[in-house]
Amino acid sequence: MKSKVVAALAATMAIGATCAFAANPFVDVPSDSWAYKSVVELADAGIIQGVDGQYFQGNRNITRYEAAEMVAKAMAHMDKASVEQRALINKLADEYADELNNLGVRVSALENRVGNVKLTGDARIRYRYQDSYKSEKGLAKDDIAGKKNDSSWDYRIRVRANAQVNDRTKVTYGISSDNKNFADNAQASDEDNDIYTDIAKVDYNFGGNNWNLSVGRTDAYVLGNAYGYNYGDVFDRAELKYKNDKFAATAGYGKFKTNGTDTYYGPNVAGKNVLDANGKLTSDGINGVKTGYGELEGFFGGGRAAGSAVGVYYNDFTRAGDTNNGEQNSFYADDLWGAYAKANLGKWSLLGNYEKVNFDKDIKTARSAKTDDASVWIGKLSYGKANFATPKSWDAWVEYINAQDGAFIGANSNSWRFDSHMDNIESWGVGADYTFAKNAMFQVMQSFGTNTKDGNAPDPEEQTRAQFVFVF
Repeated sequence: MKSKVVAALAATMAIGATCAFAANPFVDVPSDSWAYKSVVELADAGIIQGVDGQYFQGNRNITRYEAAEMVAKAMAHMDKASVEQRALINKLADEYADELNNLGVRVSALENRVGNVKLTGDARIRYRYQDSYKSEKGLAKDDIAGKKNDSSWDYRIRVRANAQVNDRTKVTYGISSDNKNFADNAQASDEDNDIYTDIAKVDYNFGGNNWNLSVGRTDAYVLGNAYGYNYGDVFDRAELKYKNDKFAATAGYGKFKTNGTDTYYGPNVAGKNVLDANGKLTSDGINGVKTGYGELEGFFGGGRAAGSAVGVYYNDFTRAGDTNNGEQNSFYADDLWGAYAKANLGKWSLLGNYEKVNFDKDIKTARSAKTDDASVWIGKLSYGKANFATPKSWDAWVEYINAQDGAFIGANSNSWRFDSHMDNIESWGVGADYTFAKNAMFQVMQSFGTNTKDGNAPDPEEQTRAQFVFVF
C-alpha cells in the first residue's frame, strides 16, 4: 500500500525547484533508489515524516490511518496542484474519508477542495402515530391529528449539491420532497408541488476563516446547540458569524418559510385557526414573518469540538403589510429570547434550553390579548452517540418539555413531535438511535406523561414515531 500511496502523492505535488536541493532525511533511502526523489520531495513538504525521524522503512506496510495522514497533508498543498492533480488528491480523500473523519481532518480540508462539486443527500421513511386530538370537539376522528393505518407512513428525499468555488467561497443548492404518505386514498393534489428548493446559499469565509458571511436560503433555522423548539424549516436570510474555539457571535436578518410556500396559517388556541370578519384565515402563523436575530455562544471543556457550550439568543419579529381585523403587523409574537447550556460528560450529554415569547399587546388575536407572556423549559439527557459512519454505534435519550400556552410560535419545529401538540403541554419523551449499517440508521421515539397545562381541554394522546434514515 505504501508504494502506491507515496507514488500517487508524489505525482500530485508541484514542488519542483523548491526542493531540488533538499537533503535526504532518511538513512535507509539511498540516492540511487527509484523512490529517492519522491521521498525527499514529500519529506521536504512535510507530507511524510518517517519512523523516529530517521528511517523511511519502505518495505513496511502502512495502516489506512497513516495513509490518511499523508493524504491530509497533501490536501494542504492543493494550491500548488493542477486540475488533474487536484482530482487525484480528491480521489484519495474520498477513499480515506472515514479515516480522515475519525482523525478530525474532515473538516475544512475535505470540505474546501477547490474545484470540487459533491452531491450528498438523505432519504427517510417514517411511521408516526397518535390517536385523535380529543380537545377538538365536533370534528370527525380522521379530520384531526391522529394517524391510522397507511397514513401513518410517509417518506422524504433530499439532495444537496456542494460546490467549492475557491478557498473562501462555497455554494450550496438543495431540493427536498415534501413528506408524502403511502395512504391508498392520497389525493392527486397531494402530489403537486411536492419538490421545492430548501437550500440555495453562498458562504464566504474571511479573516483567517474566523468570519463567515452566508446569504440565501437554509433548510433549517436553529440557533446554536439549542433544542430547536420553535422552528426548523426553510428560512431566507443574510447572516454574519464570527467563531473561534472559545467563542461565537451571530447576527442576521431573514424571513420564515414553511416548505418554501406562503400558504401556511398557524394554529391558534387549542389548534383552532382564527377567522377574520369575512371568514378568512388570518395570517397568524409564522410563515412570512421577518426577524432580526443575534446570538452569543461560549465553548469550554476542550473548546468548540468538545460539545460543551452556553449561549443566549434573541429574535425581533415583524410582519409588515399584513392586517388582522384592521391591525397592522398581525403576528402575535413581538420578540423571543432564549438561553441554552450543553455539557459533554464523556458518553453522557446534557442539554437545557429556555425560551420566552413576549406577546404584542396591540395585536387583537386570541393569544396576544393575554396579559402574560409565555415560556418553555426543555431538558434532554443522552447517552452514547450514533454515527452514520460507524456501524453498530448507538445512543439513547430522555427529554422533558414544559411549554406554556403561546410559547410555540412556529411550524415544523426540529422536534420529532407533531407540531399541533407542541404548545400548552407538559410531556416526557424517550428515544434511541442505532446505526445498523454504514450510512443507515434506525430511530425510535415515544412520548409519555403528556398533560395539557392550561384550560380544561383533555390531555393529548401520546405520540409514537419510528424511522429509517439513509445518507449518501
